[in-house]
Amino acid sequence: DVGEVYSRLLDHRPVIQGEIRYFVKEFEEKRGLRELRVLENLKNTIFEANERVLPKCEQAMQDNLSETFKRLQAANAMIHRLQERECEARKLQADKMMAREEKCIALWEEFMREQQNKRVEVDEEHRKAMERLKEQYSEMEKELAKYASF
Repeated sequence: DVGEVYSRLLDHRPVIQGEIRYFVKEFEEKRGLRELRVLENLKNTIFEANERVLPKCEQAMQDNLSETFKRLQAANAMIHRLQERECEARKLQADKMMAREEKCIALWEEFMREQQNKRVEVDEEHRKAMERLKEQYSEMEKELAKYASF
């Protein structure tokens, strides 16, 4: 009897274990329902994304990509034209430079011919002056030779 009284008055393990089982059961049921609701919400969100949002995004992407592709092609054509113009301008500038260089070479050659002609003229004048001076000195020597005989 004492054991039975002791177990009823002081031993609370069976009551506590029952309460614990009840608490765990309630917690798991509520948690399970909450997780089920979360999973259901996720399923609905994924379904809506697959059925509605994704096709809209694909269509918008296709529209924008085609527009972007057209713009890129136009930009590429413009750049190609600019490169052609720049190439033509460089060629024209190079041709002008070559023409100037040829003109400068022709002017230099003309200048050198003129200098050669002037040199020839100066050499001829110098030769004639030397001949005149030789004649003049030879006449002076003859005149001196006349006076030297005195």
